[in-house]
Order: sequence, then C-alpha cells, then structure tokens
Amino acid sequence: MKKACLAVLAIMTFVCLTHGAAHATPSTQIWIPSTDVQPVGTVHVGVDNYTTVFKQPKDGGHNAPVDIGLTIGALETSIMNIELGLDLKEATDDPVYFNAKLGIKEDSLMKFFPAIAIGGYDFGTKPDFTAFNILYVELAKTLAPVGRFTVGYYVGNDKLLVNTSGHKENDGVLLSFDRTMAEISDRLWFAIDYMSGQNAYGALSFGVAWKFSKNISAIIGYDTYNERKIAGEDTVTIQFDMDF
Repeated sequence: MKKACLAVLAIMTFVCLTHGAAHATPSTQIWIPSTDVQPVGTVHVGVDNYTTVFKQPKDGGHNAPVDIGLTIGALETSIMNIELGLDLKEATDDPVYFNAKLGIKEDSLMKFFPAIAIGGYDFGTKPDFTAFNILYVELAKTLAPVGRFTVGYYVGNDKLLVNTSGHKENDGVLLSFDRTMAEISDRLWFAIDYMSGQNAYGALSFGVAWKFSKNISAIIGYDTYNERKIAGEDTVTIQFDMDF
C-alpha cells in the first residue's frame, strides 16, 4: 500500500509539473539535466554554487544564490524511474522551486535502446517572476569506450525566457557528452554540456567530478553564458552531492 501511494503521488506530481503548476535542480550533467534518475528510496542532497571568483562587482563580478537541493527517488521498475525534487535558493524573496523527472533506462526495452528522460524544472512559486517552467525531453546513448552522448529539447515560460530585446527566446536544444575517466580512476568523471538560447539559461559548461565515496562526490566546472547581458559574466561552479 505504501509503495502504491508513493507511486500515485509521484505520477500526480509529475503530471502537475508538466502542466506548469510548479524549480528545483534535477539530476544534471554540469548545467543541463541528465537522463540519470535517482534510485527509489535515495535521498540526494546537493549544494550548488556559481561565482565569478575574484572579479569585482564593478567589472561584472557576482555570486549566484547558493542552491540547496533535495531530490528523492520516488518510483522504480525494471524499465523506468521517477524522481521528485525541491530547491531552496539562498537569500531570495521567493526561494522555493520544484522539479520532477521520469526516466526510461538505457537498453531496458531492447538492445541499443537509448535512455529517455522527460521532466520539468525551475517551477517557481511566483508566476512570471520565478516560474520559469522549463520542460524538456532527452535521449542518451552510451557508446563504449567513447562515452555517453545526450541530445534533447527544452521549452520554458516565454514571459521570462527572453532575449535582450525582450522578445521570447524560450526554447532550444540540449547537448552533452560525459564519461568516467577509467584510464585515470573510476572515481573521476568528465562532462561538457550545452543549452542553446540567448536567454538567462543558455550556456556552454564543462567540468570534472570526483567520487570520494559511494555516496559523496563533488564537481568543479566552468560556465560560459550565451548572453552575458542577461545571465551575467561567466562563472566557476562548485557542486557538492551526497546520497542517503
């Protein structure tokens, strides 16, 4: 009964989100969502920081609000997973955001079948102010020993995802490549990803992660934004992740 209730809650929440009812950071590469989904029963805590490091405010220096995220693996079968998430963005007036993701596992339906992710994130609580409402679909395939390739598409709130002229710039492509650098260590991972669009989200990002233990890892990366007049100067990102 408990599992059935959890499954119903997960599906209902996912449906609500994909209809724009509700931002949180889903399981990601460096910047964009990945096709990975938290296993059922896993509670994932992440702390993401984006900063221009030593650049002064007069030169465009800034720190994005620290993002403290909680993602829970809510449902899992041999074919699919569902995760639900909530984020708190430090020192903002409307700090709560939500996300959800449904993933179909790679090779689960047949040999060579890609991983598929359908989800939404950055669903804020204030319409047309924090409700970016980004929906996406992605396909990913691992080609050993080269790595994993991901391609996808996103669309968001056209009132908030705009260019410097104020015209809507609310959709685009998602691309990424990632791999475990086993030649060096099974604990070392590399990724590069890209989100198109001359808006607050468009960026090229790359970085590496180190897994300190089975449930603790950290990422250091760099984000270069497509439209700095909106997104700000490029940032260094440091992300800490822990699973319970």
